[in-house]
Amino acid sequence: MSLPAVTPDWAFEREHWRRGYFRVAGVDEAGRGAWAGPVTVAAVILPGLAQDYPFRDSKQLTGAQREDYAAEVRRVAVAYAVEHAFPDEIDRLNILGATHAAAARALARLSVAPQALITDYLKLRTDLPLLAPPKADALSYSVAAASLLAKTERDALMLELDRQYPDYGFAAHKGYGAPAHRAALQELGVSPVHRRSYAPIRALLEAPAPLFTEPLFSEDK
Repeated sequence: MSLPAVTPDWAFEREHWRRGYFRVAGVDEAGRGAWAGPVTVAAVILPGLAQDYPFRDSKQLTGAQREDYAAEVRRVAVAYAVEHAFPDEIDRLNILGATHAAAARALARLSVAPQALITDYLKLRTDLPLLAPPKADALSYSVAAASLLAKTERDALMLELDRQYPDYGFAAHKGYGAPAHRAALQELGVSPVHRRSYAPIRALLEAPAPLFTEPLFSEDK
């Protein structure tokens, strides 16, 4: 698979640099639309050298490319951190609130404090200067780097959940609403790692129990 034609650049970072903010953190998430597992948020500060990197929006890459480029992010980053919000937090706060909470934790864990932020249209509640353009994961090197870490770390966690709950197919669909996932839910019911507040899961939980068509006990016992 060749690299996509649309490549990131430093245009959004330069807007912060011109204002004297040189430690710019890109922030991105993975898993907001999934029915199971966490939403994962990464924050990355890259060196402000305006050099080219192979980083791209993780959705445009193969799994092997994502792993290779995520390793490069970890190698070159000034600082990075990844945080998860698990289904209980998602159900309690809603998906946007849980994403904000995970982003706040990731930013707080950075070993170097950021001076400004760029997100992929995630309008964080923050006192730091924030740019939140749409499609920033495809346009900003910092956000693309964060998307790589968020995606690869969430995928690794979903593989672990697949080992714990092997019949749901998490390794293949990563918790999204694929036909195989729907079929597994119909057969097996809802697992502890499903998001109970999501409409398809809530509908299963609220469905009436099937009526027994057989006696509970044999009459000759």
